[in-house]
Amino acid sequence: VQLQASGGGLVQAGGSLRLSCAASGRTFSSYGMGWFRQAPGKEREFVAGLGFSGGDTYYADSARGRFTISRDNAKNTVSLQMNSLKPEDTAVYYCAVRLYSGYYSSETSYDYWGQGTLVTVSS
Repeated sequence: VQLQASGGGLVQAGGSLRLSCAASGRTFSSYGMGWFRQAPGKEREFVAGLGFSGGDTYYADSARGRFTISRDNAKNTVSLQMNSLKPEDTAVYYCAVRLYSGYYSSETSYDYWGQGTLVTVSS
């Protein structure tokens, strides 16, 4: 099972980026998905999540209203549309899959992780 995150880059404050996470080796359409991020010198934190097969979405306070998580089951991918980016959004962003029930914002609930993609927001 592999998760490949992409879409990171350098963007000015106020700009947008769309991150994608492609899964291979397993179909994840009915599992929970999540995006986390880790800024330099900080612990990894939850950003956004999708519930099992349904349409439930979850967001950290810092992401709500600016970020949108979505799933494309046909492509076995999950995306994170990030708008109105701020310098404090600068981090390595990771996608992850949750196979079993658990707290959606907890790292320990996730079973597979992508390698991360760097997002840098300049002021």
